[in-house]
Amino acid sequence: MRRSGRPSPRGRRPQQDMGTPDSLGMTPLGRKTAETGINFTSTTRFSRGLTFIRTHTLFGQSPARRIIPQTSLLQENADPQKIAFLLRKQWTLYSVTPMYKFSYGNLKEYSRLLSAFVAAEKQKGLAVEVGNDLGIKVTLSALLGLKGTDQDQAAILVQIASRSQLPVENAEDRVVWSGWFCCVSGDDFLENVPEDFTCLSLFLANGAESYTTIVGTWFQKTFDCCFSRLTISPLNLAWMAAMWTGCEVDSHMAATELVFSVPCLPQTLDISYAIHPEDAKALWDTVQKTPGEVTQEEVNLFMDCLYSHFHRHFKIHLSATRLVKVSTSIASAHCDGTIKILHSKHLIGVLMLLTELAISQIQ
Repeated sequence: MRRSGRPSPRGRRPQQDMGTPDSLGMTPLGRKTAETGINFTSTTRFSRGLTFIRTHTLFGQSPARRIIPQTSLLQENADPQKIAFLLRKQWTLYSVTPMYKFSYGNLKEYSRLLSAFVAAEKQKGLAVEVGNDLGIKVTLSALLGLKGTDQDQAAILVQIASRSQLPVENAEDRVVWSGWFCCVSGDDFLENVPEDFTCLSLFLANGAESYTTIVGTWFQKTFDCCFSRLTISPLNLAWMAAMWTGCEVDSHMAATELVFSVPCLPQTLDISYAIHPEDAKALWDTVQKTPGEVTQEEVNLFMDCLYSHFHRHFKIHLSATRLVKVSTSIASAHCDGTIKILHSKHLIGVLMLLTELAISQIQ
């Protein structure tokens, strides 16, 4: 269904969180489930560190306001080629507890060990000697420039490449899976992390789930951490719709599209609600009071205006459905915990919000 005319602010109804909180969808990557079949790895050391963190933080709370960076916060040392690689791919989101005894100086050694582990897992557990040419190459490298503050720890890119079997000189390896760790503007959490732990609380993966399982298992065993799928609640999707609609873009602006799932039907029914970008921006400009800052009240009013407009034309109460996907010129996100980032200028802003959600799930 498509919009008709331009939505305008009307009387506001209280906004409801149309679904369970993110934390209720948490499934440790290492816990053996029907969906993943991954074996849980103990996190004894971090359990002590997490106890320390929890005694110094308030958790389970949704902020009343959030900041929208209006300019690109990518640092000067960011590699344009690597940043471009992160865009326009669908990434699956995970939260990661702090890693014990992780060292940035050992990335080459980690690459070598993880290569052997991946090859062994792909060969059904057969013994593989570290250092042999395994047909699989894993590379861990620093992903520079992805920091919201100076206190943030450097992001890490992990790539699995398949070596070419053709007898061609200088044949390039083919990247078959990618993942990256980051923690953008996680200052409040970092202050309470013990010294022996490295906090890269957000992990994004692209590629076969089997590789994600193998890589996650190795990190859990090596650094005594725990991975959990990061889902996105309808309430946080509404925040994303409002925050990203208010962002300026230099290139072509895409329509703001909201997808709602209708419950209690024999067959799944989704309602797609597309709003012209100029209409969505005009509505947001009438709702937002302080540029660069978004409040819960403004998010509620923005969504209520869209609901009222839709009901006026189609006689359907979207407030009785569940918001499952948001697409804008900045990014698109789904409630199942997948995201596609479209604009480098707002990359840091998107990662700030995702980091906040990942840390909230850890706590």
